[in-house]
This record gives sequence, structure tokens and C-alpha cells, in this order.
Amino acid sequence: MLFHDRTDELTTLREQHDRDSLSMVVIYGRRRVGKTELVKKVCEETDSIYHLATKDAPAVQQRKLLEELAAFDESRVPRHSDWHDVMEYLGEILCSTSPLIAIDEFPYQIESDEAVLGALQTVVDGIRTQTDGTLILCGSSIGVMESDVLGRESPLFGRRSGQIDLQPFSFSTANEVIEYSFIDSIRTYAVAGGMPMYLMLFDYAQPLADNLLQNHLSKTSILFSEPEFLLRSELREPSRYMSILESIALGATTPNEMAGHTGIDSTQLPNYLSRLQRLRLIERKVPVTAEQQRSKRSLYSIKDPFLRFWFRFVEPNQSGIEQAPEQVLTNRILPELDRFVSQTFEDVARECVWECIRSSSFSGNYGSVGSWWYGGEEIDIVALDDRTPSVLLGECKWTTTPVGIDLVDQLTEKAGHVRWKTGARDEEYAIFSRAGFEDGVRAQCDDRWHLFDLNDMQAVFEAQ
Repeated sequence: MLFHDRTDELTTLREQHDRDSLSMVVIYGRRRVGKTELVKKVCEETDSIYHLATKDAPAVQQRKLLEELAAFDESRVPRHSDWHDVMEYLGEILCSTSPLIAIDEFPYQIESDEAVLGALQTVVDGIRTQTDGTLILCGSSIGVMESDVLGRESPLFGRRSGQIDLQPFSFSTANEVIEYSFIDSIRTYAVAGGMPMYLMLFDYAQPLADNLLQNHLSKTSILFSEPEFLLRSELREPSRYMSILESIALGATTPNEMAGHTGIDSTQLPNYLSRLQRLRLIERKVPVTAEQQRSKRSLYSIKDPFLRFWFRFVEPNQSGIEQAPEQVLTNRILPELDRFVSQTFEDVARECVWECIRSSSFSGNYGSVGSWWYGGEEIDIVALDDRTPSVLLGECKWTTTPVGIDLVDQLTEKAGHVRWKTGARDEEYAIFSRAGFEDGVRAQCDDRWHLFDLNDMQAVFEAQ
């Protein structure tokens, strides 16, 4: 995979390695998000040892790590009896030459023998002030990394000097990788999301439909069975989580709706949903004007666009894909694709709002951006500045019809339903339209209105 971006993360790792005492950095995040490429990139810049842990028995894992440490040290492989001997040797190397040592997929070592945690704690505590080397612990199992490495009950709790929760690319960054027009860049982000590896699988010399056929709908592609692999590697009951994700993809956004769709008792759902949230697979949303923890108007959505696409189109059509993937693409996916992309277009528009906030393109200095709904009313984008106070209200239209003045009037009317600092706030508005605007609309809007067609949005992202 080609390396792209991650400027902030590289800066963090370089600063950690430049410290005058031992650095221990924990890097974690979902599979395929680019953790290994990040670690290898920083390893290229200094004396380093990169070790990829395996699922072997503890004795085999210990031997492999010792061999790599000894090769770096140009020494014979020392004798050992347990993880304490291995980690003691690792500590000696850190003290002698102050290298960067990275252990990738560290959860494999923990799962085979938890004694590795106590052994590493002993070494870290003993050499903290004796070296300015760096130890990186990297892992894809978010549950293991958060509980066994970062958690309060872990022997390593409080030892880290830094941590990186590596996130998928934003649309802005993904757009730099995708080699399509801006409109197809949005469509690509809707079906592949921000995972670097997924984006690198696409052949951008081919149309998007061909890439869907070759990647999402091909039994030989990793994307065809990727969600199942992801869930099996993290969860004990993947089938139940699969059914919950499918129900959300098909429109069940509340626990009661999910219970009706999946047959899972509604009293059991909170635990499943909490687990999916921890794994960054779903997110709980509340109106931006409501309190996150106390609001009873919460809705759930699949966080990753790729997973949204897979559970909406691939999982329900598995038998058809087995027999005639071209027919599934032509008859089931392409006719519905732009309707499906509209949700991602809202995400892209919110990201565009943040870019405009950072460049001071709006009147308000907004600190929160989300959406709003109450009863039968909803507004795609609402941003709040509680100091002025100011509110930005916006709508997104992923249609082939240009927006007319009627949407301007509708948004103005809906603004009155948003009960947030009513009568004391300043208001401004934004409309994001795939097909642009009817003649005369811009001229009829005063300076409180910000109208974005795709060219305007593209300019915002390219100006960052």
C-alpha cells in the first residue's frame, strides 16, 4: 500500500523519539486503517527494529522476537525461559543504542500469554530514565488494546508517553487519493469509505461501476468478505452483530426498530450496541442542540461508509452475487446508488462546514456541527456558537434537479422550530446542492446565505 498523509501522526512519533527519556507509544485502530504503514514509515527514519507478532505458541513468539533483537544487536540469540527473559533483553538493547523498537499486532502476544504484560511492565519501569529509546506497541484489536494495554487494570497502565487512535481518512484526505472527478470522488467515498487499503484497491483508470464489480462483488476480493472477517476477529457472537448492522443499514435506527428486525430482545441490545460503538462500527447521534448523554432522541447509524454499502447491497444479495454479480450490479445497486450516496453527501457537507469554520468563512465561530430533528421536522446541518450566540442551518440535496427558491423558504421556516437561544441568536444558512441552483436564486439571497454547488465544495477542500 502506498503511504499517504498522516502528517500529524508522524510528527507525534518523531517528537516522542526525540524525548530525553524512554518513550512508549501505543498505536491502535481498525484493521486496514494504515497502522503498519505508519509504523514502518517512522522506522525508515531511524535505527529501528520492526517485529510483527504472530498467533504462534508463546515459545515460538519469544524465539522470533529474540532472533530479530539479536540480529539488530549483531549478537548470538540469548537463552531464555519466559517472557521476562525476552523483555529483559529488549530493555538492554533500548539502553545500549536507544533505537526505536516497534511490536506490531501486540495483541497476539497478549492472547497467547498474558505474562508478556507483566514482563514488559518490569522492564519499562526499570529503564525509564536509562534510555531515550522508543517502544511502539501497535494493534488492530481495539478491545484488547483499550483494556489490556491502556485500561486501568493493565500492568502497563500509566506507562505510555503517547497514544495514537488511528482513524480512517476524512473525505478531504481520501479525495487526494481518489483519481476521479469530484462527483465520483464522493460516490467512491460512499462505497469505500476512508480506509486507505480499500481506496488503494481501486483502479481509477476504470469506471466506478467496474471497481464495484471487481472489489465489492467479487468472491476473490478481500472486500467481499471483509465485514465478516472484521467481526469474527473482534467478537464472540458475530452473527448477532451482523444482523444488527444489517438492520441499521436497512433503516432501523432505534433499538425498538432493531429488536423488531433482528428478533433480539430489546433489553439485550444496549450491550451489543455499546460493543459496536467501541469498535467504531456504529455511532449514536442526538440532535446537536441536545445533551449527548441525556437525550432520548438518539438514533444509530453505521459509521463507516464501506460497511453501510456492504450491509445495504452486498450482504442481502449474496446468493445473487454468487450466480450473477453483473445482474446484481445492474439491477440492484446502480439504480439505487445515488439515493444511497445522499447520506454520505451529508457527511461530506458537514466536513465542508468544518473547513469553512477553520477558514473563518462564516460569521459565527461554531464549536459544534451536527444535525437536528424533532417530531416530523429535521435539518441536515446545524452548527452552534453559544458565545455570540449564532446558529448555522443547512440543507443538502443530492439530486439531479437544481435547487430553487422554495428550499430557501422552507429552510427559513424550519429554522423557527429549532428551540435554541430563540430570539437572542444570529442566524445564517447554507445549502449544498449537487445540481447547483436555479437562475436567480443566488441573487435573491442576502449575505446570510452560503450556497455551495460541487465546484464550490471542491474549491473549499482544495484550499485547505
